[in-house]
Amino acid sequence: MTRTIVFRIVAAGAAIAALGTAACTRATSSDTAQARVERGKYLVTVGGCNDCHTPLKMGPKGPEPDFSRMLSGHPESLSIQGAITPASEKWMMTADASGTAFSGPWGVSFAANLTPDQNTGLGIWTEQMFMDTLRKGRHMGASREILPPMPWFNYSKMTEEDLKAVYAFLRTIQPVQNHVPAPLPPAAPQIARTESE
Repeated sequence: MTRTIVFRIVAAGAAIAALGTAACTRATSSDTAQARVERGKYLVTVGGCNDCHTPLKMGPKGPEPDFSRMLSGHPESLSIQGAITPASEKWMMTADASGTAFSGPWGVSFAANLTPDQNTGLGIWTEQMFMDTLRKGRHMGASREILPPMPWFNYSKMTEEDLKAVYAFLRTIQPVQNHVPAPLPPAAPQIARTESE
């Protein structure tokens, strides 16, 4: 009888130890995941992602980021019809009032929706697609070129762990349904006309 009781106590102790180990493993992986998200938030902040991917709104002291649309890209409600030629040779590009569309020799580029919205953002993107995009400068890692002023060539030098952290953070932000338009081609070159024409 004593042997049975001792066996049961040892078995119960082993089960409790196993549960404790599993709980510690879950807590550790949860802590690691949270640390990765926090690192991603830091990198998105210091990397200036909001500067182009969060639309501006007019505040009491001038334009400021509209954090209700954080990282949602160029607002689909702001229609842009074509490239705008800068006013003089001293200008290389122009930006729209939202700070999310840029016109230059490449045409017009629009800041992408980086929120986890399934239909218009990064919701269906895998971690690998996200990393390939920033490593190769191609949308979804494989299709069209990413246009200026997106400095993907700088972000391509980030460590794999940092890119994973940015992706992890972007998965946690508020999804915003916002269909960003496709880039527009450059403006047609203007041909000088003579007085006889």
